[in-house]
Amino acid sequence: MPLSRLLTLIIGVIVVLAMTIWLITSLNWLYGQIAWSASPFLANLLLLLLIVLLAVLIGGLVYYLRLLWLPSASRKGSVRPPVTLPQKKSDAASVNLKAVRSQVEQIQDEVARQALKARSQAIEANLSQGNLQVVVFGTGSAGKSSVVNAILGRVVGRVSAPMGTTTVGETYTLNLPGLEREILITDTPGILESGLEGNERGEVARQWATEADLLLFIVDNDLRQSEYEPLQVLAEIGKRSIVAFNKSDLYGEGDREVILARLRARLRGIVPPSDIVAIAANPPVVRLVTGEAFTPDPEIMPLIRRIVAVLRAEGEDLLADNILLQSQRLGDEARRLLDGQRRRQGMKIVDRYQWIGAGAIAITPLPGVDLLATAAVNAQMVVELGKVYGCELNLERGRELALSLGKTLASLGIVKGVVQLVATGLQFHVGTLVIGKAIQGVSAAYLTRIAGKSFIEYFRQDGDWGDGGITEVVQRQFELTRKEEFVKAFLKDAVARVVEPLQLQREQEPERVKEPLWQPRDVPPRPPAQVQDPPSPRGDDWNQPPPRDDGW
Repeated sequence: MPLSRLLTLIIGVIVVLAMTIWLITSLNWLYGQIAWSASPFLANLLLLLLIVLLAVLIGGLVYYLRLLWLPSASRKGSVRPPVTLPQKKSDAASVNLKAVRSQVEQIQDEVARQALKARSQAIEANLSQGNLQVVVFGTGSAGKSSVVNAILGRVVGRVSAPMGTTTVGETYTLNLPGLEREILITDTPGILESGLEGNERGEVARQWATEADLLLFIVDNDLRQSEYEPLQVLAEIGKRSIVAFNKSDLYGEGDREVILARLRARLRGIVPPSDIVAIAANPPVVRLVTGEAFTPDPEIMPLIRRIVAVLRAEGEDLLADNILLQSQRLGDEARRLLDGQRRRQGMKIVDRYQWIGAGAIAITPLPGVDLLATAAVNAQMVVELGKVYGCELNLERGRELALSLGKTLASLGIVKGVVQLVATGLQFHVGTLVIGKAIQGVSAAYLTRIAGKSFIEYFRQDGDWGDGGITEVVQRQFELTRKEEFVKAFLKDAVARVVEPLQLQREQEPERVKEPLWQPRDVPPRPPAQVQDPPSPRGDDWNQPPPRDDGW
């Protein structure tokens, strides 16, 4: 035991013992007081309580000592059972297919869902049947159909036909000696053909190639750059290839070896040298001295022997690898469709809340623009976005995330930037009387959109802001919304949703009667002035007799 831990234990034991002694002394004194002044029953009840408390303290001390001295024994039951990983590649493919089916069921597009289901069922059937898929791949003039004919030992296509004979993948069943599994060999359209139809056939061929357990790449000369690139791409996704140098009978022995050496040099690291063989699938007719026509047998056995050797040694792994690859590609496509579906649903939520917030703030403006960041990020919007991505949040957690992002908007100066951007864009659309309300409302909608798209990225990454944190995500969304085409479309929508309703509301308000700036309302009105007769020189006493006229 470390020294620090031992000292902590000793100090803890001393403190516990001291407290125990103090407790016993205090209770003993209290017991005596109660027994002397009250009844013995209460004293005995107190003694029982003392015993129970001592038992609890001793039990706690023993439990703590047990944790210190036997840590492994106490934690043995809390060890999680190890996760069982698939031992075989086929088992891993089955697990992956099960996860893919769960993702496919969440796709709302009926056509896309049914198409993915069909592909998933085809992969499962291939996994259960265990057939090996061999795909013949190459340019249209290399003689792919002739190779298939020679392998099968019978004519299955139009040999020596012009480019473009095979327009879709044609599959045939093949049983080779030494192999228990059945082989499905597919002749694909040629690649690198000109024209729109040629490009379409090339895409069909590439699709078949990505689904092959084993590729037979057919060439009739040295490898060109345009042929090397698709072969390299297929090798990068894990495809095993055998390269067959067809029409080798048209070259002399020395030229044939030179071409084989060049092929092996160019494909070093992509195709093993032993998997590059020379064949002649359809030798031309030879005229004998007697004038008779003689058709030589195809020189196809070097290729067949190599196919059997590769499939015998690596067939099970090739089949499992291909099924695993197909299930992974299917899963990637399902995730892509599901991500697009969730993004569309999320943007609908953001669009709804941005105009709700804009209308509320336009009607009741905030006392300062600094409060826009907090008001624009709605906690309920965060909760609904999380639900779309399968992340259940309560409203309290939604408030925490909304508050965090609102502070980020304010700290990065995005609020002021948005207000300035909106004010500049609305200066020709808004009347003077509603300019303040309109700027705040539209700015709130703009900030809500930035926040909503930031949270969509957050939930897309399983509740993680990424290496750059919340600051980088918010800043990137702000830069994306500053593009001219988006700003124009947004302001046009804002004028229709926020500005025009404000102007209409302003026009419908009744005209107010102009009143003086100040009018006392508590002082009663002054009565009208009365006209009084001029005062009589004699006064107001009408009972006195008129003055005597002295004749002056």
